[in-house]
Amino acid sequence: AAEALAIRLMTARGIPVEVQVFARSLGQLLWVAPMIAATGLAVFRTRRPGLHLLRGSSSLLTWGFYYASFGPLDLATATVLSFTNVMFTTLLAGPVLGERVDRWRWAGTLAGFVGVAVMLRPGTTVSMVGVALALASAVTWCGITLSSRVLAQQDRNTTIMAWVGLVTTAGSAPFAFMAWVPLGLADVLILAAVAGFAPGIIWLITSAYRHGEASAIAPFQYLRLIVVAGFGRAIFHEVPGGWDWLGAARVLGG
Repeated sequence: AAEALAIRLMTARGIPVEVQVFARSLGQLLWVAPMIAATGLAVFRTRRPGLHLLRGSSSLLTWGFYYASFGPLDLATATVLSFTNVMFTTLLAGPVLGERVDRWRWAGTLAGFVGVAVMLRPGTTVSMVGVALALASAVTWCGITLSSRVLAQQDRNTTIMAWVGLVTTAGSAPFAFMAWVPLGLADVLILAAVAGFAPGIIWLITSAYRHGEASAIAPFQYLRLIVVAGFGRAIFHEVPGGWDWLGAARVLGG
């Protein structure tokens, strides 16, 4: 939720999405820098380099789409639409990971899809560009979720974070360079804060997937909506309409 607020602030201040993502990526490397300094390239040692590349590429795409969606959408709507990654994860957990997805999880997934349909009903004023970006981030988020579930059983958190930091930093740097604009002190401080705390999200979620099934853990992110909606109302005076709340309730109920 704090990351979502930071994205909204950075977007409102005119910081390009490419620069935001680069700062987020660089933060990953900074988190594991002490380990790299102590052990050298040993922190990157793994038997699944291809899966790490997939994990890092999925992160880069997800962050790009997710961060960009906060431009045309309000905080609550962008957050709720990002929740559809839980539905896609549930759909793929069976065939990809071999997890048993029972009828209750299928029922919750279908309820969530109905909620999204309510939010995007005909006549809505929600930006379709923003919706497309949010849904794209949800789809690519599945690459993070599913690969994390596999990698967490074999590699340490530091190894996963080091690979993510390397791939996302290398991938975002050229775009950040092309989109660079002069930054004020406040902009730099916000970017530094995001770079400092956001990698903790990956550390915690990777640890969670080490101990539980992907389709069971993913729904816990719904708790973000309560905090994000409060931020949106208190700071940006964003108040979702009745239909939006109804759709969100269906997603949360699922």
